[in-house]
Amino acid sequence: MYGLARPFLFAFDAERAHGLGLAALEAAYRSGLNPLLATVPKPLPTKAFGLTFQNPLGLAAGMDKNGAHIDALMALGFGFVEIGTTTPRAQPGNPKPRMFRLPEHEAVINRLGFNNEGVDALVRNVERAQRSRALLGINIGKNKDTPNESAESDYLFCLERVYPLADYITVNISSPNTAGLRELQEEQALRRLVGNLREAQEKLGAQHGKRVPMLVKIAPDLSESDIDAAGRVLGDLQVDGVIAGNTTISREGVEGARFANEVGGLSGAPLMGKSTVVLRMLRTRLPEAIPLVGVGGILHGADAATKQAAGATLMQVYTGLVYRGPALVGECVEALRRRKEAPSRGTLPPE
Repeated sequence: MYGLARPFLFAFDAERAHGLGLAALEAAYRSGLNPLLATVPKPLPTKAFGLTFQNPLGLAAGMDKNGAHIDALMALGFGFVEIGTTTPRAQPGNPKPRMFRLPEHEAVINRLGFNNEGVDALVRNVERAQRSRALLGINIGKNKDTPNESAESDYLFCLERVYPLADYITVNISSPNTAGLRELQEEQALRRLVGNLREAQEKLGAQHGKRVPMLVKIAPDLSESDIDAAGRVLGDLQVDGVIAGNTTISREGVEGARFANEVGGLSGAPLMGKSTVVLRMLRTRLPEAIPLVGVGGILHGADAATKQAAGATLMQVYTGLVYRGPALVGECVEALRRRKEAPSRGTLPPE
């Protein structure tokens, strides 16, 4: 069905199509028509962060910023769905237009800027959700007008609000669309912020009687020395996991395309190589006990298998859904299943 719907959606600007797509998905879920959109893959249990995922493929943050479509998204067969990024206060994000498709490259550029209704609205939506099919991650950030020296208070506020409801929490310090946010990835700032959040995480665990894993999401644009530093800090602080990575400010591979010069983060197929290199480098710099989530450029099942071979325990998609639709979920899970069952690790048997 998505093949029929895609030309209609692509007739609208990217952000309008995003909203229409989510509304259609919600309507299909509520009317029981979800099986027409995708075949839910058979379980492929995967353990990470002390959790067991029904399969290792998840939805990346950004698709459902406010957690308004959790059940409909979970019904597509994901092993986990990550919502957000959420911030303490509602904010409109950057001026429109702020999303641009590059269809010849299967890519998207966005400069949304953490547009969301605020963490309290997200919490209300999560409390209403049934959450029967997959685990839930909640991605937290800071408000645009909060200076970096006060960013910790924003992250702590969100951490405390979502902690009782999340299966895991992601600290987003890597979006290129909030001015200065990526400065929090610098070694000393990273150590201070994540160290204080780790202390709060342990206190909240004692308070609520459960320990919720906390992940850190980093950018694919870090230099090798930055990756060395991030590996040191995140390893020393024993974070539960790392997501590699976010969108890129690079335009390598899309030069000359319409919208290529728009400001914002590039996602989709051109990000596959760059994000996988960072993933592989992180795997050599972090203790094996810290799982990695590979995201960026997964448009086919083989891409998910490549991320896994590079060191990812879990994988996430987002832009791939824009171009491939819900069928991508089952395709990726089956590719990962074939890789697991292959006689030699890393070798995919013939189709």
